Amino acid sequence: MQRTKQLHWWQRGVVYQIYPRSFQDTTGNGVGDLQGVIDRLDYLADFGVDALWLSPFYPSPMIDFGYDVADYCDVDPLFGDLAAFDRLVAAAHARSLKIIIDWVPNHSSDQHRWFLESRSRRDNPKRDWYIWRDPAPDGGPPNNWGSFFGGPAWTFDEATGQYYLHQFCPEQPELNWRNPDVRAAMYDTLRFWMERGVDGFRMDVIGLLLKDEELRDNPPNPDAPPDLPENDLFSRLHQVHNMFLDENHAVMREIRAVLDEYPDRCAIGELWGPLEEWVRYYGPQGDELHLPFNFRLMDGMAWNAPQMRASVDAMEAALPDFAWPNYVLGNHDRMRLVTRFGGEGPARVAAMLLLTLRGTPTLYYADELALPDVPIPPEKIQDPQGVNLGPERTRDVCRTPMQWDAAPNAGFCPPDVEPWLPLSADYETRNVAVFAEQPASILNLYRRLLAYRRATPALLGGSYTPVDGGPDDCYIYWREDGDSRCLIALNFSAEPRAVTVPGLKGQLALSTHLDREGEAAEGEIELRGNEGVIVAVGAA
Repeated sequence: MQRTKQLHWWQRGVVYQIYPRSFQDTTGNGVGDLQGVIDRLDYLADFGVDALWLSPFYPSPMIDFGYDVADYCDVDPLFGDLAAFDRLVAAAHARSLKIIIDWVPNHSSDQHRWFLESRSRRDNPKRDWYIWRDPAPDGGPPNNWGSFFGGPAWTFDEATGQYYLHQFCPEQPELNWRNPDVRAAMYDTLRFWMERGVDGFRMDVIGLLLKDEELRDNPPNPDAPPDLPENDLFSRLHQVHNMFLDENHAVMREIRAVLDEYPDRCAIGELWGPLEEWVRYYGPQGDELHLPFNFRLMDGMAWNAPQMRASVDAMEAALPDFAWPNYVLGNHDRMRLVTRFGGEGPARVAAMLLLTLRGTPTLYYADELALPDVPIPPEKIQDPQGVNLGPERTRDVCRTPMQWDAAPNAGFCPPDVEPWLPLSADYETRNVAVFAEQPASILNLYRRLLAYRRATPALLGGSYTPVDGGPDDCYIYWREDGDSRCLIALNFSAEPRAVTVPGLKGQLALSTHLDREGEAAEGEIELRGNEGVIVAVGAA
């Protein structure tokens, strides 16, 4: 256990993800921008978060909304320019907010100058910066790999007579990380942004960087659902040769070494897969990622207390002593928290869970409004995953605009402008301005949780100890750091539950209902349906 005073900012802090397209439009085009983030910094600082993670804002054709990067060292005019970015960093730092940006190392846009050169002819010096291969003997793709977004992971280039690899859209060709010149160029992009004051990077699909040198076929996936869309080749295969290769770890250590050239920068990686594979990305000596993103509380997880506890306990047991845990309950790729867990009651308990577990929490914008997935008419779907694999697979539903007030378009963009995605039907009552005036709103719950977490050593650097013997649908645990001790009791049921903790003597510091502060708690706690509480306890 690390004591609170020894923690880095990325261990003490709470990260808040901003999808810039959807946060605040200041140019009147229905799309959010960097100036919009600047204009809302006071809200974020007052809200109580510590670091802002910005999804991509790089120059891009926007085939995958910025994850198809055409220039790693600039800002798309849609969002502003480098001067606006510099103003954002300065204004955030003036409010003690850190800035984390997305870094997309696996693939670029097909409009990036590197790929345009690589594609121009077979003997171009940058040909080997991407992964090109001759057709198979039958003239088809070099292997059977599928794209995450549907169809094969290869596109044939008529001009040069070879296929190039892309595990996402055809417009997102994959960089060849076996080429040392590629690695050097990408490391320079990290330095570019750190020189501008960036505090950390969320690294996109970091486990995909190196592929099998022989590009062997992947074996069939015996657990593939029988009702997959016809073009979902990816899910029909067991991903063996295209991700999580052992060789990735040497590259991770190189990336970490670049970040370590600058004081106190943080490396966060998008990873999934089995726990034993995920945990390796901390590095054997803590010399790879500071925080491999931990999606285990949302990936296929029902709103179920034993499952949640089992996931947390398994991760705690798997972590090396030097590794710092982290938790995520929502992001731009997944169903909204309130939709996934079944309403605002569970969403409130989930907020308390996320902000009281040991480690670094990441919040997704508008979860503080209990914003659900917003239905998108089929003709308005823009996400390439939804376009290619069907409306039920679109991620647009969790990327809709932030709702600031009851004005037309919820204060996101001017009233006479159509926002790039629709708002929720209840935006006039579900918005920051309305919730700020409601003492017991979920927005104010998040504010209270964030403030209490920041002021409580047990919740920043304290140990985690689960409590046995409670009701099956309750999750109870201790957080302790010296004299700072808290008991957290979470009722995952819609029915009341009594929780008994022998020897407990304290008082309720916070309830997810925001109405029991100061109530005595001795031995037994009565929990209402969908209620969580924090009990502050004196020295043992």
